Amino acid sequence: MDRRLHALTVAGAALLMAAGTAMAAPSPPPPPEPKLSDSQVDTALARLDAAVADGMAETGVPGAAVAVVHRDKVVYLKGFGLRKAGQSDPVDPDTVFQIASLSKPVSSTVVAATLDDPAGWDRPTARTNLPGFALKDPWVTAHVTTADLFSHRSGLPDHAGDLLEDLGYDQAYILGHLREEPLAPFRASYAYTNFGLTAAAEAVARARGVSWQKLSEDTLFKPAGMTRTATTFEAFEKASNKAVTHMRAENGTWSARSVRNPDAQAPAGGVSSTARDLARWLRLQLGTGTLDGKQIVKPGPLARTHLPEIVSQPPRSPDGRAGFYGLGWNVSYDDAGRLRLSHTGAFALGANTNVTMLPLEQLGIVVLTNGSPVGLADAIALDFFDTAEHGKPTTDWLALAGSLYAQEEAAARSATDYSKPPADPRPARADGAYTGTYENPYYGRLTVTAAPGGQGGLTLALGPAPMRFPLTHYSGDTFSFETTGENAVGRTGVTFSPDGTARAGTVRVEYLDANGLGTFRRG
Repeated sequence: MDRRLHALTVAGAALLMAAGTAMAAPSPPPPPEPKLSDSQVDTALARLDAAVADGMAETGVPGAAVAVVHRDKVVYLKGFGLRKAGQSDPVDPDTVFQIASLSKPVSSTVVAATLDDPAGWDRPTARTNLPGFALKDPWVTAHVTTADLFSHRSGLPDHAGDLLEDLGYDQAYILGHLREEPLAPFRASYAYTNFGLTAAAEAVARARGVSWQKLSEDTLFKPAGMTRTATTFEAFEKASNKAVTHMRAENGTWSARSVRNPDAQAPAGGVSSTARDLARWLRLQLGTGTLDGKQIVKPGPLARTHLPEIVSQPPRSPDGRAGFYGLGWNVSYDDAGRLRLSHTGAFALGANTNVTMLPLEQLGIVVLTNGSPVGLADAIALDFFDTAEHGKPTTDWLALAGSLYAQEEAAARSATDYSKPPADPRPARADGAYTGTYENPYYGRLTVTAAPGGQGGLTLALGPAPMRFPLTHYSGDTFSFETTGENAVGRTGVTFSPDGTARAGTVRVEYLDANGLGTFRRG
């Protein structure tokens, strides 16, 4: 669901500052100073147990784990609820969760650990080290850097490649077909793209002759003592103490779901970890690359990840404040001028996570949950910082975050309700007018077959396996099917167009056509 829900990923904990105003000043303001006292942080910590328990009770999310770091100490580390609904195994600080897009700031830390100076981010590594990689514009291909791809300013459209992953294509196919995607202005536009970031990370690893998992282990996980953190789905599956992903049914009940295998986009969304391990990573982040007296990441390359690279959220009013994206981080500044770093992770198939830090205050929180996004992880983090700042929460953060997720989900659905055909639908043609094979340079082959024995009914097949979808007639040459996978949008339309004969010459799949790539031509 990352494709639909990145409004929170973009905004992250900056929701706290939505009501802030930009103050014009004739000269630069003085450097900010820490504002939070130990007692203020203690007040927020004292509320955490109830905030987590109440949020879980309200949403029904089965399990959560939370860690807080303050001044290089882990001051809070707890698990809540169950690893799997209906069973008795509890979540604890060492329970492994899929962390979804929280993988991005972890991965930017890995890349930073390979660099000697901040300028290393500005090398065009994808072009030189990733065979088959190209973007639609050759000039952009030649100049796009690791920083461009990690900050989502390459010009690739929103979530480019994600639907290929849903259809079962592997990483090599997806990265090799990004060249088909239309490009927005290079370095002048922001669009959140898992596979753009993945391309950059994989190129960094291949330049060193190792896999992304090996690079992550050698440069970050092992040196930082993150013993239960990995980038492969196999490692998550093998973990004996892991949180199973869950989805909520329309009646409000939660059930364990078939797992989400994010290997194709491992650097962008494939990390699995624990609250204890991520507390160590938070200490490293807040310690400018140092952990337990050891410099693991050089300060310069790490500090570069915390800087704004592109405007990700323009001001909503003339006196509003913009949001930025750095290198794997949402970057914002509050009314006191303090840097705030955050990121949300969301799998529609059953995970929601959040990390938020105030580096000046040496304070950070990470929240892991094993339920599809309903706002719980974000709300816990927002509530914590709000309480530290004001002594109590000033907003119902769970209601706000939950409503934003619901709005994003509703906006992704088709404007046509295909479950309700017209009262007087036009008849379809004979099955033979639609059956056959259609080709698309991006999505590959699409096949339409009729049920054997003249029983009626058409089936559409997509992807390398392929995946099969029974078609339901809507009206005339338009049918529909129920989408599946991480980026499912409910029912989507399938419209055939005649080729001047009795047969259809093309077929357009509505939910695949957001970027104009969803039309298949008869082979």
